[in-house]
Amino acid sequence: MTTRTTTWPVVRVLRDRDARLCLSGVVVSGFGTSALWLASGVWVKDLTGSDGLAALCLLAMWLPTLAGPLLGTLADRVRRTPLLIGVNLLLGALLLTLIGVDSPGDLWLLYAVLFVYGAAGVVHDAAESALVATAVDPALLGDFNGLRMTANEGMKLLAPLAGAGLYAVYGGASVVLLDAATFVLAAGLYALLRVREEKPAPPTGSRRRRTAEGARHLWAHPVLRPLVLAGGATMLCAGLNGAMVYAVVDGLGHSPAYAGVLYAVQGAGSVAVGLLSGTALRRLGERRFAAYGIALPALAVALRAVPSDPLALVCGAAIGAGLPAVLIATLTSVQRETPGPLLGRVTATANTLVYAPNVAGLAAGAALVELVSHRLVLVTVGGALLLTAAPLFQRPARAERTVSRSPSDANPA
Repeated sequence: MTTRTTTWPVVRVLRDRDARLCLSGVVVSGFGTSALWLASGVWVKDLTGSDGLAALCLLAMWLPTLAGPLLGTLADRVRRTPLLIGVNLLLGALLLTLIGVDSPGDLWLLYAVLFVYGAAGVVHDAAESALVATAVDPALLGDFNGLRMTANEGMKLLAPLAGAGLYAVYGGASVVLLDAATFVLAAGLYALLRVREEKPAPPTGSRRRRTAEGARHLWAHPVLRPLVLAGGATMLCAGLNGAMVYAVVDGLGHSPAYAGVLYAVQGAGSVAVGLLSGTALRRLGERRFAAYGIALPALAVALRAVPSDPLALVCGAAIGAGLPAVLIATLTSVQRETPGPLLGRVTATANTLVYAPNVAGLAAGAALVELVSHRLVLVTVGGALLLTAAPLFQRPARAERTVSRSPSDANPA
């Protein structure tokens, strides 16, 4: 009986045609993106020999996230399925312009394409989240988002290696062609969806007001506000922790390449928790699932200060298992608690508030690791994460407890 309860919702997601197509689109396009993410930096490094210019590739892709509230309005102006098809085809065509990049003088084109790539990714994620909320049974949204997280983390383990290997043998143009092909394939998958969407109503009010509606909805909502704030604080701490990884490796007495082992273990933890998140959300609710997810890496980050190989591996897996919890809980709550016409803006705004602090944390951590002991930083970050988790353990108001569960959870089909 227990096995059936644990596995059946995941099987139901995979058996649902539209949910399966959406998940396949995520896997395909995510593979190409992860492959290009690493290869683009290697490409710039080979052409210029500059670590700073190579790092700008990641910055160019992340910078448009700051404009999430504005870009998210596009996902609410048109039907989401045609928008996803168009965005994927646009990116597939745009990437082909990089085939001729072969000298430092061509790098402006690479950065420009990566910037557009990042902006289109914000629109894509917002539209996809809104479409999933329509295509997937509300009772299975947690399972779908967990599987999505598992797929993304799995791609992060495999795709960068594939992209680096392809680049080493055939050069940057080959990775570009691979990524372009994944976008064309993803567009084809979205075209097969049978989701019925109503045409969005004509926009009312000023552009500024429409853009701000997502932020107002998040701030006024008693379920979403604490989750988004906790998610942003958690990702800030995750950035600080990530900046300490090479200092941790050095404290263990290993070469920098050992960081790859720690990242792999962390990724494996994220893959595993994604498969269990739907069941955990139904049993714990969004707040407590996020709270336990934050508390786990809080302890693991602090324990990384102890120079022990076995402990470092266990902590890496615990961090990987805990961090996705608040992300899955937040996204699932946004999908459940937001009206369809607002969902694109709210998703993009939530993503900005949750993920942008990670970049700030990485930058702050890069400065702190040179100034103070990394062990002191890790213990401090662990304490900050515990403080972040504490409010989510408090008993929510009755209204929140009601909306955090779908009526179909009590009477599953």
